[in-house]
Amino acid sequence: SGLSREPLSRAVEQVHLRCTAGSLEWMYPAQALRVLLEPNVASGQHTTVCIKPASDFRGASIYVERAGQLHLVVGEAEGARPRPVSCFSAHSPRRVALFLQASPQRDISRRTASFQYELLSTQSAAGPDVKKMALAEAMCRPCDNMELLMAICSSDFVVKGSIRNVSHDSENHMSQVDVSVQKVYRQKNQIFQQEEGSGEWRGPIRTLLQCKVKKGGGDFLFTGNEHFGEAWLGCAPRFKDFMLVYQAARERGANPCEF
Repeated sequence: SGLSREPLSRAVEQVHLRCTAGSLEWMYPAQALRVLLEPNVASGQHTTVCIKPASDFRGASIYVERAGQLHLVVGEAEGARPRPVSCFSAHSPRRVALFLQASPQRDISRRTASFQYELLSTQSAAGPDVKKMALAEAMCRPCDNMELLMAICSSDFVVKGSIRNVSHDSENHMSQVDVSVQKVYRQKNQIFQQEEGSGEWRGPIRTLLQCKVKKGGGDFLFTGNEHFGEAWLGCAPRFKDFMLVYQAARERGANPCEF
């Protein structure tokens, strides 16, 4: 909390975050806060940082430090509204410095600058410049057979279902696929849930707008990973096509895990 600081202190408080994913909440932002993302991992191959501000993010702006200079990532905004995920490449895979600058305030009303963050090991398409983009791990190209087989082993969610609807958000460059689920093979968190009354299992899956996802008939095997509490699409073959690939691999003893 900014209220815990000495009123005349000009020192920048530093916060060290050691996890590859987490969140920070700064209440009553005052002066500045330097946040060092220093994950305790041996590999140190986290090349992409993604930040999702809360919808009521107010009272500060977020910058990333690069070679002694500050580059704006999230600006001050009044009022609650959905905020897009911002991803950028990390020049140093073992340490990323964020700088939170409090906005001048005329009153003592409560403002909270809070955000979630994730460090990703996938190469970012953002390049060296800070750009607003959807998550770097979302892929539009079809998966090959080995990627399909690995997806059922390593994905955060694996569900069989059909597409109920597809909606597009051009402002944030995202699409949402509403899925009617027949079977949940695995899910990390409760994104796919059973509706009261109908008893039907449903859940939303996000992907990039540029993937141009369209509603199609039939059953699919949806796989992917979770980011910021949301499901992001990975491999999504038609279920019958996947089963042909899986059965052939199993007969050869080439399936990496049991499905």
